[in-house]
Amino acid sequence: MSNSILEMRSITKTFPGVMALEEVSLTVERGEIHAICGENGAGKSTLMKVLSGVYGFGTYEGDIVFEDKIKKFANIRDSEAEGIVIIHQELALSPHLSIAENIFLGNEVKSFGLINWNKTNKEAASLMARVGLSENPDTAIKDIGVGKQQLVEIAKALSKRVKLLILDEPTAALNDEDSSHLLDLLRHLKGQGITSIIISHKLNEIENIADTTTIIRDGKMIESLKMKQDSVSQERIIRGMVGRDMENRYPSRTPKIGEEILRVENWTAHHPIDSSRVVVDNISMNVKRGEIVGLAGIMGAGRTEFARSLFGKSYGTNISGKVFKDGKEIKIRSIADAIAKGLAYATEDRKRYGLNLIEDVKRNISLASLKSFVSFGLVNGNEEYRRASEYRESMNIKAPSVLSVVGQLSGGNQQKVVLSKWINVDPDVLILDEPTRGIDVGAKYEIYLIIQRLAAEGKGIIVISSELPELIGICDRIYAIAEGRITGEVERKDAKPELLMKYMTTEKGKK
Repeated sequence: MSNSILEMRSITKTFPGVMALEEVSLTVERGEIHAICGENGAGKSTLMKVLSGVYGFGTYEGDIVFEDKIKKFANIRDSEAEGIVIIHQELALSPHLSIAENIFLGNEVKSFGLINWNKTNKEAASLMARVGLSENPDTAIKDIGVGKQQLVEIAKALSKRVKLLILDEPTAALNDEDSSHLLDLLRHLKGQGITSIIISHKLNEIENIADTTTIIRDGKMIESLKMKQDSVSQERIIRGMVGRDMENRYPSRTPKIGEEILRVENWTAHHPIDSSRVVVDNISMNVKRGEIVGLAGIMGAGRTEFARSLFGKSYGTNISGKVFKDGKEIKIRSIADAIAKGLAYATEDRKRYGLNLIEDVKRNISLASLKSFVSFGLVNGNEEYRRASEYRESMNIKAPSVLSVVGQLSGGNQQKVVLSKWINVDPDVLILDEPTRGIDVGAKYEIYLIIQRLAAEGKGIIVISSELPELIGICDRIYAIAEGRITGEVERKDAKPELLMKYMTTEKGKK
């Protein structure tokens, strides 16, 4: 028996008009953590869907060799029966079922044809202990955080006696603490002989955890690198991903900052269900024309809640405070009101709230400003098509046409569609919530250029990001938020990760 657990030989996969994978070959050694890197749309997830049977045998060319035998998986159940389990970026959990029910969903523990709940909960507790979950197995999924939900997915994989665990962007939505715990768990599973394949855009994580990194670009396998043996750096991986050196990940910029465009005073919002709980606590801040202002904070600090409550009161109850635009107080009672008064908000969850995934690029771009395309009670489709085509070109949206379905685009291109939708509204103030989450280095750079272009046009930009280097790299000023309050304000020249982290972890009421 060879030392490899998996070989994918000359895998080619096409969709109508698109070659997603071309002659891709991959070898994964037993017991290693194997990273797959590449730009959005490079073919990483497609390759893993071929491996796991999501794209079954007969829909692709090439061979899958698992444990020295050629496999022809017709579906995902076939691959799971062999010990190959994939955890997608969008977690496949039922929020209203318990942890135990989710772990054994489709793989129920039965006695005499009936579910044995005592055995189910007992085995679930054992699996939960392996991944570091101390909750009661009866706890509903909706009552635990995203980090713990990710661990439930891994426990679910362990219940299927996993040999090869595939994780697609497992830490994209996690904070630093949850991400660290998850990576430690992968190392622990490695010690138990479980092989992992991880797709990630977080190169610092790849550098720390991967034994081997395979780079895919434009549907082709570029190279596989032994991380320690080849002394692989993040810059080396980037060069393979984008086909060029990126000496500076953040484009240079000389800001031209003008007069104050937005000021918020004493903004407070309570939880939408528990109205006694203050989530946004007396926040005051301002943004000037041509300025990029960052909001830094750990998960749960209240950044998104502040942005959503400000944008048409789309979050929270008992909202109070004042908003001034160009020095004059404005009242914002709804999302339509916010848009009319020159505010726009690009959500952190583009798939759930930012896009209609079954609609085309054209309609997604026009959605927030559809009234501007209406003539005599009808939508002017020609004008809608023309405007969308302009954005496709200016934003470098990689899609066959503006009639392409958005759900079929890569994450980076979906994000450009979201930005196009809100730029088309022509806002004066644009709030961007995690604008580069889950997209690759090359696409991030393009997003940064777009943000800079908007600032150069005199718009005020607010950027919420969980990545401190990103905020430091693109922002002129950064506010730190902890427990719903602003705990610090830092100019770009003074911005250091250590200082921001100090403010982000400051106790409520202290500075």
